[in-house]
Amino acid sequence: MKNRYGIKALDFRKIKTYPIKERKNKVKINDFACLKEGFDGLIPDILKGNELKEIVNSVVHARKKKKPVIFAIGAHVIKCGISLIIIDLMKRGIVTAIAMNGAGAIHDYEIAMIGETSEDVAVEIKKGRFGMVEETGALMNSAMKRFITESVGMGEALGKDIYEKRLKYKEYSILYHGYKLNIPVTIHSAIGTEIIHMHPSADGAVIGRGSFNDFKLFTSLLSDIGKGGCFFNIGSAVILPEVFIKALSIARNMGYKAHDFITVNMDMVQHYRPHVNVVNRPIQGEGKGYTLTGHHEIMLPLLYYLILTRRTKT
Repeated sequence: MKNRYGIKALDFRKIKTYPIKERKNKVKINDFACLKEGFDGLIPDILKGNELKEIVNSVVHARKKKKPVIFAIGAHVIKCGISLIIIDLMKRGIVTAIAMNGAGAIHDYEIAMIGETSEDVAVEIKKGRFGMVEETGALMNSAMKRFITESVGMGEALGKDIYEKRLKYKEYSILYHGYKLNIPVTIHSAIGTEIIHMHPSADGAVIGRGSFNDFKLFTSLLSDIGKGGCFFNIGSAVILPEVFIKALSIARNMGYKAHDFITVNMDMVQHYRPHVNVVNRPIQGEGKGYTLTGHHEIMLPLLYYLILTRRTKT
């Protein structure tokens, strides 16, 4: 029978169904959160919960194979109060190297110096005082002039300065612990983007040399990442993803087998550059790239706890 549109309605009685036992299902109760298996069991083996567990297993497996686990961190990671968690992972031999942008180094140094950081930019920019606090610029620029050489980069120079000055809150400093533990901490500066570049004491040649030395060191670290290493980009939208993809290209160009490893981008908001330069382009069928979205002050403690839990079980 046709309707007013002149179209004959389909006869739904002819639809074919099949038994539910023949259907393949994506979700099973075995994958559900379990309340009797500790905190680890509370995370279901579904979607991002399953990916988070895969990441944790990859980190534990990487360290068993003595492969690097590298954290590249933006400044907000330090401002969110995560430093002691990262430092403990360094002390335990889980995180084997740190890369920072220049702003991250500034926050870390100020924490070591006064136990506080992060000025109110909206207030200070009105007065022309944003970034102009005397001690941060003077001390950091002085340290770089003093310690950066043809072979010493910015991260080592600032870590050594904190170590030698015995700054009051040094135990909260990633730079300090990198120097103390002999764990590489590289700093990747972009001229004009950091407050210490605004000071009369700034020396572009020294900053450039220190950052370039750290770029070469970072490239060396990536030469061993193949066959099971891990690279995390945490909270850097542009600088560190760009540094990573260039350094990886150099390592491969020089003949190192920097393939078959995992990459993870962790941030509050996902951006284009980390997606293509960290999660997508470096892998291409060899290894796996992951994306985790969430606030650093929640996600990193969660990752930390799961790594320690899984490491204890294996």
